[in-house]
Amino acid sequence: MYRNRWKDAIQRLHSTNNFPEFTGRICPAPCEEACVLNINDDPVTIKNIEKSIVDYAFKEGWVTPELPEKKTGKRVAVVGSGPAGMACAQQLARAGHAVTLFERDDRIGGLLRYGIPDFKMEST
Repeated sequence: MYRNRWKDAIQRLHSTNNFPEFTGRICPAPCEEACVLNINDDPVTIKNIEKSIVDYAFKEGWVTPELPEKKTGKRVAVVGSGPAGMACAQQLARAGHAVTLFERDDRIGGLLRYGIPDFKMEST
């Protein structure tokens, strides 16, 4: 982002974060306050950087489904449809497995739906 290499930035961000489009919005960013630069300079604003990168990537149409090259024929169940379950399911699907997400609650979303206050992210 700093060097105006937005496509590289979104690729790097997606290599460590399955869903920066919502984690960048709901994370309280305690790392910014703990940043060592905060001792005598402004801390790195990771949350704002992440949000900017993913918003730009969506605007440019760079965020697209990553389909597997071939299917494995294996079926996998993932229990829990919160962020961790969805990230797990996404990685398994990208590897070619058929994935089914299970949720114990009446609606999907796990922590995203039931653990985040509405003022942070609307949970309709």
